[in-house]
Amino acid sequence: MQTEALSSLVIEALEELRGREIAELDVAGLTSVTDVMVVVSGTSSRHVGALADNVVEHAKKSGVRPLGVEGSQEWVLVDLGDVVVHVMMPETRKLYDLERLWTELPSDVVREGASPAPQ
Repeated sequence: MQTEALSSLVIEALEELRGREIAELDVAGLTSVTDVMVVVSGTSSRHVGALADNVVEHAKKSGVRPLGVEGSQEWVLVDLGDVVVHVMMPETRKLYDLERLWTELPSDVVREGASPAPQ
């Protein structure tokens, strides 16, 4: 499945169960681990689990086998290869601030294809 289609499937699964503050981050130029990270908040530990389970269920129905599902009641990570989903409690999301971490690179980091900073 193409990355865009998989990401859309994930977002639909999260919206179906009313995931909060869904953020889709294109990290393809920043890491070789994945192309897209989706970050979403749940309203309770049960909601976090249900959101993660719904993503896994939708992925399997579309023929995508999760590479792994890890986590606890505060934060569950669903690894679908090209798309990694972080389902978090709001407090945990605020603490780790993944959106900022993956969008604000230090100025000394050179992305693939970019020219190095002058010395």
